[in-house]
Amino acid sequence: MAISIATFKLSISSRPFFPFLLKSSQSFNLPTFFRSWASTASVEALDEAEFLIKPIKSRSPGAEKVQAWKKLSSKELGVSTSSISGPTKVVLKELKKRGYEVYLVGGCVRDLILKRVPKDFDILTSAELREVLRSFRHAEIVGKRFPICLVHIGDHVVEVSSFNTGQRRSNKKSPFQFEVPTGCDEKDNIRWRNCMQRDFTINGLMFDPFARIVYDYTGALEDLKKAKVRTIIPASISFHEDCARILRAVRVAARLGFRLERETAQCVRNSSYSILRLDKGRFLLEMNYMLAYGSAEASLRLLWRFGLLEIILPHQHI
Repeated sequence: MAISIATFKLSISSRPFFPFLLKSSQSFNLPTFFRSWASTASVEALDEAEFLIKPIKSRSPGAEKVQAWKKLSSKELGVSTSSISGPTKVVLKELKKRGYEVYLVGGCVRDLILKRVPKDFDILTSAELREVLRSFRHAEIVGKRFPICLVHIGDHVVEVSSFNTGQRRSNKKSPFQFEVPTGCDEKDNIRWRNCMQRDFTINGLMFDPFARIVYDYTGALEDLKKAKVRTIIPASISFHEDCARILRAVRVAARLGFRLERETAQCVRNSSYSILRLDKGRFLLEMNYMLAYGSAEASLRLLWRFGLLEIILPHQHI
């Protein structure tokens, strides 16, 4: 059936935007549309087994042993500080000068290792957000659930989060607990606890640009080698805590050309309808991120494979 998606709008102006909106007179046949992608999308080579619902041995709530920790020289990984944006360096140097610990975290570290250009750089620091605010002339604290400080350097905005904010979040009870590692120093423990709050292993990396060390507490480097997207805690619990991670898993896999790890893939299918709990603003933001930056084709293909597209475009026969 030809379907019209003229009413599906994405209009978050602060980020690059994929023009998903068609004129009202336009429509297309979705199955034909997907078949025409036969070899063009980067995820076409994905192992079909990754998308099938199979009995698996799930990680269950309770204590789970942590991944073997790794600390590697950034030079060994081919990561150069010359790839860090100028505004980000300004913030890193100022906070370091004031005596605070500073790290690059998340997707930007992953992208640097993969020799991709990060779309933005996120900083994590030992400073309280109020201290970050006082350190820069143009800065503001935003967000209630996950507060961060936005530092304005010229026309650029650098996001800074605090270990202390993350620590307060980690003190809340969770249905899943990792076994607390022994024999580690306090800084390792603090870094590890912060990483455990992130969505996927490959987003759990930390990079100290001054010591030039990359910290891997989640098995991220192994998953990067295997080109897999895997949740840090059991996927069923992770998606229950934040159902937007379902869309994020699709986005990351599509953008990088990675597979979803089997348990993660199964839980994306099983939990797919939970994305209806997202408020409209959050949903549009996640979709805008997904369809921007040149990964729209691969994203739509994965949405279709996991049965998410028919939820996103209701009342359509795909």
